[in-house]
Amino acid sequence: MVHLAVRPTTASPVQDRRAGFVVSKAVGNSVVRHRVQRQLRHLVRDRLDVLPAGSDLVVRALPASRDCPSARMGEDLDSALRTLMKRQGGGSR
Repeated sequence: MVHLAVRPTTASPVQDRRAGFVVSKAVGNSVVRHRVQRQLRHLVRDRLDVLPAGSDLVVRALPASRDCPSARMGEDLDSALRTLMKRQGGGSR
């Protein structure tokens, strides 16, 4: 599950893209949660360039992500980002 918000432009020429992750205890114990977060961080790092400048992306891991291979997680992330980019003109999510 992903959410996107674009910060309003300011006088600053640098509009960094940021990502945050929510991995709850429902995903698993501490070791599992950190593994899922590392996988997501790696996948998102390569995809931040497709987001508009000044974007804040929040990725929430669902419990099924604990058993999800990285390739599948990447496909799901790509699909969610495509959907977000289509909606970009219609709202902040």
